[in-house]
Amino acid sequence: MSYIAMNLRLFDVSFNATTDSGLSAENKTFYEKVLLKATKPNLVHNQFGQKRRIPKRGGKSIEWRRFSTLPKATTALTEGVTPTGQKYSVTTVTGTVSQYGDYVGITDMVDMTAIDNNIVEVTEALGNQAGLTLDTVTRNELVAGTNVMYAPAGDTAVNSRANLTANSLLTVPLVYKAVNLLKRMNVPKINGDYVCILHPDVGTDFQLSDGWIEAHKYATPENIYQGEIGKIAGCRFVESSEAVIWKGTGCPTGLAVYGCIFLGADAYGVVEIEGGGLEHIFKPLGSGDDPLNQRCTAGWKATSACKRLAEERIVRVECCSSNSANATAN
Repeated sequence: MSYIAMNLRLFDVSFNATTDSGLSAENKTFYEKVLLKATKPNLVHNQFGQKRRIPKRGGKSIEWRRFSTLPKATTALTEGVTPTGQKYSVTTVTGTVSQYGDYVGITDMVDMTAIDNNIVEVTEALGNQAGLTLDTVTRNELVAGTNVMYAPAGDTAVNSRANLTANSLLTVPLVYKAVNLLKRMNVPKINGDYVCILHPDVGTDFQLSDGWIEAHKYATPENIYQGEIGKIAGCRFVESSEAVIWKGTGCPTGLAVYGCIFLGADAYGVVEIEGGGLEHIFKPLGSGDDPLNQRCTAGWKATSACKRLAEERIVRVECCSSNSANATAN
């Protein structure tokens, strides 16, 4: 009697479909979860925005509402007389969603000879790409805000990006100034504190400051944000390698400049990704113009938008770091 040795991992049941819609409900749900799981960790800039979902057949416009602040009522009431009262206004801010997406092709030979589950591996890579893409869309909107502060060069004040120097670092006194600016504008806090999104190059320098509290030492560490590293001066700090870096035109010669975004509550609005904004798309062998069943593709598509809702609730602090000479723009 003879036996044939077989590697069962080469037989990927996820290909038992003739069309994208023909995927079993279990497989389709599984791949969507893999994509979303890989996407979420990269959505650092999205997590503090006012969320709006995309309704089906609801058009391309997304609407956020900003409610007015009522003035103080310092005039004493007159007995028996009804005061005039105030009108409560709501300002509508509208953004237009755009589509983003990409895909990866896999040949039949790769599918037949590779040991790993290709679609799962590719979906994880696509999820990472989707997260970085959508996070950058939000980041680019935030760094275009109108409130900006420049880190002084030691004791010398700086009034432009080009005049920053290697000594223009993020310091605790500068953080206090940024936080104070938000306080002066009566900007509401996010869960009791303001938030700053900064690059690890800046965070590495800054975490050596006296008074720094690491995130894992919080009284309730289970409530930390994605990427949070610690807090100081009434501000919680979140690191992201996608925090903006400028270098070249408009920057000091040979030095990279970092944008640190200080935020209050409801400073900006974003489209909620989970529940309709992000889609996994799989086309098996033989789909489209593939007469010899040589190609399959896996991809993603998402509709996204971000809009600044209140300029006074966003402060951008521009600074350098000890790694400015080696950093590249992103």
